Amino acid sequence: MASTEIARQAGEGVRAVPLAGHVGFDSMPDQLVNKSVNRGFCFNILCVGETGLGKSTLMDTLFNTKFEGEPTQHNQPGVTLKSNTYELQESNVRLKLTVVNTVGFGDQINKEDSYKSIVEFIDTQFEAYLQEELKIKRTLHSYHDTRIHACLYFIAPTGHSLKSLDLVTMKKLDSKVNIVPIVAKSDAISKSELAKFKIKITSELVSNGVQIYQFPTDDESVAEINSTMNVSHLPFAVVGSTEEVKIGNKMVKARQYPWGTVQVENENHCDFVKLREMLIRVNMEDLREQTHTRHYELYRRCKLEEMGFKDTDPDSKPFSLQETYEAKRNEFMGELQKKEEEMRQMFVQRVKEKEAELKEAEKELHEKFDRLKKLHQDEKKKLEEKKKSLDDEVNMFKQKKTAAELLLNQAQQAGVVLSTHRSSFHVWLFSHGGFDALWLHLINLKAITKLF
Repeated sequence: MASTEIARQAGEGVRAVPLAGHVGFDSMPDQLVNKSVNRGFCFNILCVGETGLGKSTLMDTLFNTKFEGEPTQHNQPGVTLKSNTYELQESNVRLKLTVVNTVGFGDQINKEDSYKSIVEFIDTQFEAYLQEELKIKRTLHSYHDTRIHACLYFIAPTGHSLKSLDLVTMKKLDSKVNIVPIVAKSDAISKSELAKFKIKITSELVSNGVQIYQFPTDDESVAEINSTMNVSHLPFAVVGSTEEVKIGNKMVKARQYPWGTVQVENENHCDFVKLREMLIRVNMEDLREQTHTRHYELYRRCKLEEMGFKDTDPDSKPFSLQETYEAKRNEFMGELQKKEEEMRQMFVQRVKEKEAELKEAEKELHEKFDRLKKLHQDEKKKLEEKKKSLDDEVNMFKQKKTAAELLLNQAQQAGVVLSTHRSSFHVWLFSHGGFDALWLHLINLKAITKLF
């Protein structure tokens, strides 16, 4: 170890001592490799792009296999994410690969909210990992990590510029995932147009502040190739195909056209080999590390800050988890008591208001009852007066009826007497034989009739 390094470590309180012989801890990298190989690896890829850009075909070409999956319908009202996990093995290394496809991306007329479902999916995977970390009994060694390690963003080969949908989506994703932009179906435009298109894409990404994944240059073994890729070859212009065509004496993956053949693994035709080298063979572990140390840590920090956890108190002293929990608990209990008091006061106020409403309603009911009672009494009085009047009329009618019946009887009796008198008159007139006596008799009869 160099003297400067020893001095630096000594200044930090670490003392370097030489070894007298071989100890054996230099085998720790081998132990780590063996343990990692036995455990296996996981890698999760998110494919974002419009329908028909060859996302599924490129995945099949990239991993040299055929991922069997159900065909998806593209008539959905929104964007849905479909995840498929596969077990792959190369030599004695096992890889659990998860491919997430954005079904329906760019198919809608209104594309304003197309990115939201993608952001929600990425945050959901972060949240699941955070919840596993916060458990009392954690099983991270066997936990299936579903966090997205790489986002392959497929750009349509228009030859002009990025669409607003692409810029907005990549801007929303650059703080959550490692974005690797690629020009899909790059054989659709000429080499000169493709070179100008790649320059235009890079310029627009920089001017809009979109942070894409930069291949690491801190490792000397890959610094040169990664620097070259960062400067000269991003975004990658790729062509995917699983069909094999015989060219010369060997079979190669290629796409046949009437004007010729495009070889997928020919670097003069496309950047597929460069993409595979950078994504899988050189920087796969860095993509996994960046996901954990950068994107997930950012999500975790924001989430814990929302929950009230801090690293230091106002005096810049470190906070322990217990102190943070107690402080958050006291704050929560204070807020709970405050809300409880507010609810109690609100309840009392509501009760008073309800009592006032009931008293007012009761008063109105009493007033209405009194009005109806008085009205009833007046009606009753009028009916009694009317009944008395009718009773008087009935009594008077009965009296008149009695008088009429009495008069009728007297009149009938008077008629009988008159008939008797007439007979007597004829006898008397015949017996007396003179009108003088008749005149006197009429005067007497008149007097008798008046009596009746």
